[in-house]
Amino acid sequence: MRRQASLTLFLAILSVICGYMLSKASWIGRLGMSLFYQQYQFLKVWWKGALLVFAVLIFLYAVQSFVQRRATNSIAKVVHLFALVAALVGLYLTYDDFRNTTSHRWLGERFHIGAYLFWIGWMVISVYMLLTNNNEKPQQKME
Repeated sequence: MRRQASLTLFLAILSVICGYMLSKASWIGRLGMSLFYQQYQFLKVWWKGALLVFAVLIFLYAVQSFVQRRATNSIAKVVHLFALVAALVGLYLTYDDFRNTTSHRWLGERFHIGAYLFWIGWMVISVYMLLTNNNEKPQQKME
């Protein structure tokens, strides 16, 4: 229980940092959000971005915790490895997009770091789940 609280606190701190970095888009990036990409205007306010990142990370943590509790140990490990690989692919694709899409490149490095921190948060969740032993057996159906 204490380790779960520590992970949740870590995710909250990471989300605040991520939200702050996402709110520090360059001037041209902020102008683009105001004029062309209005659906992303909430990212200009640090606490709104932090709240969204925290909600998504907690959702991913809840899903992976559910798998950890309900599945066998080997299946849970495969799911967590898949999640880790998905986060790594997401990190790479985000990096590639920020380098090759002009409008995204103009958002600035601080914004980019905020996006990268989200993927790192998911990787931390997956590694935590891989290192946590699942000693409980899944519930068996009675026939």
